[in-house]
Amino acid sequence: MAAVVVLAAGEGTRMKSTTPKVLHAICGRSLIGHVVAASRELDPEHLVVVVGHARDQVQGHLAEIDPQVRTAVQHEQNGTGHAVRMGLDELRAGGIALAGTVVVVCGDTPLLTGQTLRTLASTHAADGNAVTVLTAEVPDATGYGRIVRDQASGAVTAIVEHKDASDSERAIREINSGVFAFDAQLLTDALGKVRTDNSQGEEYLTDVLGILREAGHRVGAAVAADHHEIVGINNRVQLAEARKLLNERLLRDAMLSGVTVVDPATTWVDVTVTFEPDALVHPGTQLIGATHLAAHAEVGPHTRLTDTTVGAGATVANTVAVGARIGEGANVGPYAYLRPGTDLGPRSKAGAYVEMKNAQVGEGSKVPHLSYVGDATIGEHTNIGAASVFVNYDGEKKHHTTVGSHCRTGSDNMFVAPVTIGDGSYTAAGSVITKNVPPGSLAVARGQQRNIEGWVARKRPGSAAAQAAQAATQEPESDQ
Repeated sequence: MAAVVVLAAGEGTRMKSTTPKVLHAICGRSLIGHVVAASRELDPEHLVVVVGHARDQVQGHLAEIDPQVRTAVQHEQNGTGHAVRMGLDELRAGGIALAGTVVVVCGDTPLLTGQTLRTLASTHAADGNAVTVLTAEVPDATGYGRIVRDQASGAVTAIVEHKDASDSERAIREINSGVFAFDAQLLTDALGKVRTDNSQGEEYLTDVLGILREAGHRVGAAVAADHHEIVGINNRVQLAEARKLLNERLLRDAMLSGVTVVDPATTWVDVTVTFEPDALVHPGTQLIGATHLAAHAEVGPHTRLTDTTVGAGATVANTVAVGARIGEGANVGPYAYLRPGTDLGPRSKAGAYVEMKNAQVGEGSKVPHLSYVGDATIGEHTNIGAASVFVNYDGEKKHHTTVGSHCRTGSDNMFVAPVTIGDGSYTAAGSVITKNVPPGSLAVARGQQRNIEGWVARKRPGSAAAQAAQAATQEPESDQ
């Protein structure tokens, strides 16, 4: 494969967005990112993206996702033929003489797969075509260019736009996708002959087909297995429709590989999410970025995991996690929030209404409920009492707390960092721990309780509380 040329210069005004159309994202990748990924499956010697509108943004994004991509600038949008010519000129300026097949794709077709592009390229080579059009048979071809074939040979004799088609041509359901495979030299020569004497005054890539056919070359076609693959994105409605279709494809692949997805309609995943067999995903779950579910992991319902690893047999319910690692057999939630740097060891627990950040929790340790653990290390088989707070911020800097192994800390504790709780230590409920606790010690850091009797009757006379207290202190009447 000599080269792939991706057309991504358009403004995309119908998106009504300050973000360039090709940078809008579905399922964890930009539109152009999906097209580049599919194109890479052809293993082309050169991949060039033709940019125009907001080119600095698009070029910057491409440099992040695929630094080997070359870009060509179409300063004025003078048609698809002109855009391809700009792409080839960029390669030529770099001293690259193309020989072989050049595939041209559109930058706003995120459902296009590498497999379909490989089929296009192999059909092109096997049939000895000068150009091969990727086509699709659609239920409703209204508005699309129709593919007219020679009945005997199957060669493409014309692409007729809907407005110019006859009744018989409009009955054709095979349409042009805008994706082509060309012989590199024939494409270069034909582009030099494309005219602009049309209503738009532009160079149309489709004119190349007529030029090559008139020169006696064969124009063929390869039909996409799924017509949805060729869908281009022009507005937010189509963006949402494409997201749904791609999500369904990803979930189908996951289920066929052994993952149980209880309700695909309410489950959303990115293309970068990975699974092992027997993972279980409950309804209302979003799996984002480089998230991985190991075998027998159970996630959801109503959970969003971003760049998070869930170990084998772990359970995660009603939870938001970002950049976390959840160990084998760990238990998270409900209503937990795991922030970046959280690392839960095997069979550990982050329970109801627990928030963690930059925290390492050892094997078998538990933070069962209503607690904040930030910038901390907790050893193995330790229990953190309910309503505990790791006080890590002094207003200027973050500080670290270390709790050892086999510790039992009381409810409503404040650990004022930096502080260390030694192995095997206990802390009393309601304590504010500001000093290190030696191993095996009991730390008590709270004032002595003092009861002021009669305070309610004096300070709140006549209140419901005072009446209840009076009734409780009255002597019961004698039955004698």
